[in-house]
Amino acid sequence: MNVRAARAEDVPELAAIAERSYRAAFAGILEADLLESRNAAFFAGRFAASWERMLVAFSNDEPVGFLLMTRDHIDMLFMDPAASGKGGGAVLLKRAEALGVRSLECFRDNWGARRFYERHGWLADREYEREFAGRNRSFVLCVKR
Repeated sequence: MNVRAARAEDVPELAAIAERSYRAAFAGILEADLLESRNAAFFAGRFAASWERMLVAFSNDEPVGFLLMTRDHIDMLFMDPAASGKGGGAVLLKRAEALGVRSLECFRDNWGARRFYERHGWLADREYEREFAGRNRSFVLCVKR
């Protein structure tokens, strides 16, 4: 598994990965209409202004996941569901940690993500609610100590 900084030309493929991953990860957490609205076009628009803060994981020269960060915080870490469990997320996380990332937020009930982060030494610091997509949702802030 290789990791490199994202390039502008990666955006369409990363947006497609984000759509697939988002729908798989949040199917039991978010409403169906919200999941439908988070399609590749939605993510491509978001990534157009943020691709320079992304790392991309590759397997056999094909992108299989990405991590988006802001300073020392992970905004997103998504793996293509077909590549999940094959080490790409761990490689992305390790690279981000080396760059100084120390916090991330995930849905409180996203147990798969929480277990993944815990296995890699991240600890739940606090739980809270905040507005997300028009509703109050439960989140957890995780930190790397």
